[in-house]
Amino acid sequence: MHRQVSLNFARETMESSDFIGILFAMKIDPSIASTPFAVVRDISYFEGEEEILFSVNSIFRIGPMKQIDGNNRLWQVDLTLASDNDPDLHALTEWMREETKESTGWLRLGTLMIKLAQYNKAEHLYEILLAQRTFDDEKGNIFYQLGVAKLHQGKYADALTCYEKSLKIRRKSLPSQHSNVAECYNDIGVVYEKMGDYSRSLSSHQKALKIYQNALPPYHPNLATSYNCIGLVYFKMADYSNALSSYQKALKINQKILHSNHPDLATSYNSIGSVYDNMGDYSSALSYYLKDFEICQKTLPPNHPDLANSCNSIGLLYAKMGDYSSALSSHRKALEIRQKILPLNHSDLATSYNNIGAAYDNMDDYSNALPSYQKALEIKQKTLPSNHPDLAISYNTIGSLYDNMGDYSNALSYYQKALEIHENTLPLNHSDLATSYNSFGSVYAKINDYSNALLYYRKALEIYQKILPSSHPNLATSCNSLGLVYDTMSDYSNALSYYQKALVIKQKTLSPNHPDLISTYNNIGLMYDKIGDYSNALSSYQKALVIKQKTLPPNHPDLASTYNTIGSVYENMGDYSNVLASYQKALKIYEETLPLNHPDLASTYNNIGLVYNDMGDYPNALSFFECAVEIGQRSLPANHPSLQLWKKNLESLKRKI
Repeated sequence: MHRQVSLNFARETMESSDFIGILFAMKIDPSIASTPFAVVRDISYFEGEEEILFSVNSIFRIGPMKQIDGNNRLWQVDLTLASDNDPDLHALTEWMREETKESTGWLRLGTLMIKLAQYNKAEHLYEILLAQRTFDDEKGNIFYQLGVAKLHQGKYADALTCYEKSLKIRRKSLPSQHSNVAECYNDIGVVYEKMGDYSRSLSSHQKALKIYQNALPPYHPNLATSYNCIGLVYFKMADYSNALSSYQKALKINQKILHSNHPDLATSYNSIGSVYDNMGDYSSALSYYLKDFEICQKTLPPNHPDLANSCNSIGLLYAKMGDYSSALSSHRKALEIRQKILPLNHSDLATSYNNIGAAYDNMDDYSNALPSYQKALEIKQKTLPSNHPDLAISYNTIGSLYDNMGDYSNALSYYQKALEIHENTLPLNHSDLATSYNSFGSVYAKINDYSNALLYYRKALEIYQKILPSSHPNLATSCNSLGLVYDTMSDYSNALSYYQKALVIKQKTLSPNHPDLISTYNNIGLMYDKIGDYSNALSSYQKALVIKQKTLPPNHPDLASTYNTIGSVYENMGDYSNVLASYQKALKIYEETLPLNHPDLASTYNNIGLVYNDMGDYPNALSFFECAVEIGQRSLPANHPSLQLWKKNLESLKRKI
């Protein structure tokens, strides 16, 4: 056929639909006697066309694929007609024969239909065979194959019934350690896993494994399959230790029997990487993900979806490791592949755009994060119902970005869209609603709309109180948020009340010296300080100090900060001896850890000078004021308020003495 005629057909397909136009360029060697084709231009209905008729069993070898005129929706695929004695064709035929071998031709046909994903046709064929067959051993095989078809159709209850019937027949007609019995146990385990019944799934898989271990050599592929299935169940149960052990046993077998670039090895590497990922061992996870990616690169076309999925997993892992630059690079590679092979509004494209946005977001590059998030949202808006939860996720994500950018008007707008979806689709006490209310509360607090901030924080707290145990961390977070708002409003009594509630919740679940208690003790101490209850303020600050002393190095700057805070309380109490002792402890840490010209040193010298001044010890006061001014002059601008204050204290003292 003339190339231009074929190309016109391909263009028409592309332009009149969402399909991709493909031009097949066929290379035929007429010297190969077994090649079944004929030129029919003289007898064709379409006069004048260069037509060639091929036999229905003609097989072509697929060659290079390339874009035509740089159009990613118009492609040329090179084909070469294969001969009957082609060694690769012979090997493929033998593999297909092995994959579909059964006791009868009809069962072989059904197996082939399943391999071709023609599950409805396979199901129909097996049901006809069941109506005709009477021998139990044949019925056992048919029920098993029917279970496979129903499993692929997602008919899990029906699949389970078929597998159990097959198992019952096979246990009667076969030895108890026969591999066909194990096969039934294995697939029953797969069905239970799909149904979320992990306990029964694990039990069935372990029965299959026991038979395989007794009946098969130690490096048989069925053993690797069994270990992989068990590993998946443990993974779903979050029993990562046992999942890892099972996956590693499968990998050991696969490494023994498969070539180094076999796809099953890539699958094993990916599974083990996922376990390490969920265990938080990101270094090991990355190592296995990269092994998976390396095999995919060597064995798959450059635009294969599995390559994109591998890049995506690696990108997400880099993000968890805080390597956002590498995460961005991996997500861009995934996007590049997906853009070449997927429709413009495919959900995987939205996922890639969202991941790219998240990488930019984590890098505080909000101007690049926003358009990526918006592209993800646009795809979801075109493909999902208006109340779909995934839309709410995108609205919240964009709202949070605007929040970080300080664009609170847009933040509220997007949070509102997410909230409307949640309110229309979720139960009144769903945790996602509480999350939305918290987002509103945070924005309103930032724009000083304390009335609305309190309103939304209270709504979130009410939901958490109804659905969470009394010791859940989210309750403490909600109480703390309310405390912060009241603190900002100078309503110290209510602020103190909520901070104390947060403390009670944390104390139920955290050890007495847990670092998360420090901020709460500090908040409580600050409220007591502001209302003039210095005794309780001191007690709270000292509790924070005790935890820091047990969890931080002895010269950590956070310890110095707490010593300064405690010193200020003693100063309010007029206890100059303890004020001086606290400030001097802070000074000692700063002198050991900070540069000689650091402003925090100057500030501490000034504070100690003030104490000596109040005590009437003017020589020491003078010495410390002079140190503060000297450091300030070397490290701060001449008009800096702190430097001006330190100079004022020094001049005032000089006039006094």
